[in-house]
Amino acid sequence: MVKIELFEVEQWMDKYENTPGVLNIAETCAASVSVDELVALSKDGNNSGNAPGPISLSTRMTYGAIRGSTKLRQHIADLYTGAGLTPENIVVTQGAIAANFLLFYTLVGPGDHVICVYPTYQQLYSVPESLGAEVSLWELKPENGYIPDLSDLEKLIKPNTKLIVINNPNNPTGATTPESTLASLVNIAKAHNITILADEVYSPLYHSTPAPPSILAIDPASSFTKTISTGSMSKSFALAGLRIGWIASRDPDLIEAAVAARDYTTISVSQLDDQVAAYALSPAVKPGLLERNLALARTNLAMLAAFVDRYPKVVEWVKPTAGTTAFIRFSDKHGKPVDGDEFAVGALEEANVLFVPASRCFGRNRDFQGYVRIGYVNQTEVLREGLERLGRYVEKHLM
Repeated sequence: MVKIELFEVEQWMDKYENTPGVLNIAETCAASVSVDELVALSKDGNNSGNAPGPISLSTRMTYGAIRGSTKLRQHIADLYTGAGLTPENIVVTQGAIAANFLLFYTLVGPGDHVICVYPTYQQLYSVPESLGAEVSLWELKPENGYIPDLSDLEKLIKPNTKLIVINNPNNPTGATTPESTLASLVNIAKAHNITILADEVYSPLYHSTPAPPSILAIDPASSFTKTISTGSMSKSFALAGLRIGWIASRDPDLIEAAVAARDYTTISVSQLDDQVAAYALSPAVKPGLLERNLALARTNLAMLAAFVDRYPKVVEWVKPTAGTTAFIRFSDKHGKPVDGDEFAVGALEEANVLFVPASRCFGRNRDFQGYVRIGYVNQTEVLREGLERLGRYVEKHLM
């Protein structure tokens, strides 16, 4: 029997997110949109009824294109500016979570060594461990703005290191790894012949910093093609309900291996989801959708920053530059970090506000005491009311 750790952040969300009346400021997706709202964002006349809608009702519901429709894969390839991708470089999956799982299943096993940034989404280190790989955690430090330190990486590399895993923008910190660091990382991987997997699910929601290139656009003319990006429609594109994600790589052998492995799992994605995703990423809709989500992120981040500034003695953070999540430390008036679980459960029970305790959901050995993850690109009114309630709770229990 395969032994795999409980996926703590998903367990926490499943347990609490449907609490009656809860104000959910744990949500990590940009505030979700409906298909009607997508149509209204279109610049091609759809909102006046003069152009085809996102779904063809005459399409027969076969398995469809096994790797994803050519239209969708082309739109995904177009997201990777400067990487020179074509539809052949893309495989469509059931969300980025399926893309990541499939890659680990394809690439690593017993005897392999994986290096993964930390903190990050637990899947990125727990799944390779469950497959028998040894995993070393590449710790991100607040004093470095949670930007990976390459000198630390060099110390972690072993002769059997097979894979380096990064998350850019980072969940939970909201930090952005800049182009210079990415370029040096690729050079290190090239020197050691190590594959890089970049979970870029929060790209391109760079709301407070210039957007770095994808890992696939770093030195695209090089013969080194052992870089992979995963992404999805869930976070930056506000369409988690589609369950559409993807694998992108310039390595044709890796793409073929992933497709072959997927034959044992999902085979293809829903044709309906494929059509809506292709519509959302089309030139007529994507700019308006991203503009909407970036504006929401900037408005809400300013609100969250004002909350942090209001309580400087008990609240601190490294302000996020991208994505939808913030990593915030709460302490009492004496500087002692709160117990994350107790703080989160107390806020839920007393103020009906939901967020995620980091020591449970992002920490090994109860690391990150006092830290919580807040998702701030939800509906502005939800965040405003949630922070007002949380502020009253902080004043009552920490001040």
